[in-house]
Amino acid sequence: MLIRPARAEDRSAIWTILEPVIRAGETYTLDRDMSETDALDYWLGADKESFVADDGGSIIGTYYIRANQAGGGNHVCNCGYMTARQAAGQGVARIMHQHSLAHARQRGFRAMQFNFVVSSNERAVRLWQSLDFQVVGRLPRAFRHPTLGFVDALVMYRDL
Repeated sequence: MLIRPARAEDRSAIWTILEPVIRAGETYTLDRDMSETDALDYWLGADKESFVADDGGSIIGTYYIRANQAGGGNHVCNCGYMTARQAAGQGVARIMHQHSLAHARQRGFRAMQFNFVVSSNERAVRLWQSLDFQVVGRLPRAFRHPTLGFVDALVMYRDL
């Protein structure tokens, strides 16, 4: 699997990954009715570096990295990851995360923070904890899950 920077010609493949996650509304705080244009503008925005996981024939994952804050907080990065449904459970997120750690270090970031990990996204929570992230905050009932109702969101952090 090759992790490479996203290109303009990847937009439709990236949308096929983003759309079902956004429409499900279970893991990201994005509007479930968000348009394709708005979603791609968000994911590929100028404030981010965006990457894709290419298995040699199709794009099966995507992630972005950005500074979590400006100024005095710009040494901490933030990332978002999405994996194609057909590639779920195959280690794609782990591989993208390993790439993002190396890239973050190369860019001079000193830590990585996930601002809003939905607690009911147990697979993601387990993955991040297995990769040395600590839960440093809990936001009670901060996320309105479409079937579970209000669930907690976690702030997760690790040094680089």
